Amino acid sequence: MTIDEKVNDDYTLTFITQENFEKHVNELIDKYYEILSDYDLKRFNSNLIDPIKLSIDKYLLDRTWKEIIDTEINRQRAKTITNALGDFHQNIFKYIDRCEVPKTGFDIIYTNEAGQKIYVELKNKHNTMNSKSAEQTYRMMHNHIKENPNDKCFLVEVIAQQSRNIVWSVKLDNEPCYDERIRRVSIDEFYKIVTGEENAFYKFCVQLPKTIKKLLANRKDNVKGTNTVITELQNRGGNLQKAIFFLAFANYCGFTTVEDQIDDLLNGNHH
Repeated sequence: MTIDEKVNDDYTLTFITQENFEKHVNELIDKYYEILSDYDLKRFNSNLIDPIKLSIDKYLLDRTWKEIIDTEINRQRAKTITNALGDFHQNIFKYIDRCEVPKTGFDIIYTNEAGQKIYVELKNKHNTMNSKSAEQTYRMMHNHIKENPNDKCFLVEVIAQQSRNIVWSVKLDNEPCYDERIRRVSIDEFYKIVTGEENAFYKFCVQLPKTIKKLLANRKDNVKGTNTVITELQNRGGNLQKAIFFLAFANYCGFTTVEDQIDDLLNGNHH
């Protein structure tokens, strides 16, 4: 049976109750609905958009302003969805025996039957850390192991290059550094350790779409939101490029003193 194959709504996971799994998936659906809800100008510019990038994209990619703004909205939503998925992968361990999800510090702490603790940093994809970030994470784990020599530290990756449970080696101060207790582990191997089931993560992947379909069938709310960004920008004077630049640069030098000339400047009509 493949993951995409239509199956009956029977619940097969043994390491998390159906009630808790459905609660957890429902929380993700709620987050998706929130992300895909109405998009207004305040939300669009909540983290300050980059007018220069948008302007370059418009002309080099030969797009309309509507297409550029829609692409930026989709990019913002995708980034928020990625964060929501990270929370989803992390917080499921709240419902799994001998696991905890601290509010600060490491993402997950697992205590095995012998009492040994594994402290986990969870990453969605193997290439999401640059060398500086990897070094900082490794130093944190190295310091923890020095103070707690019976513990282990794992860098767990949901999307790893392959299934693995290997020693994580990095360079600190240009010197190779490794410790058997600090490991790089794919999510399937971590599920196997935590649950004691060889194919626990595969079973999770099979169950997830079935549960989503079931939960969506029982919901009455609508995911589709409205987008008022273009209208709100046009209401600021009609020139979209001017309005977009003023979202970020309204108080910058020149923009406050030559506002009456900005239309010509942005359109290349230099006097």
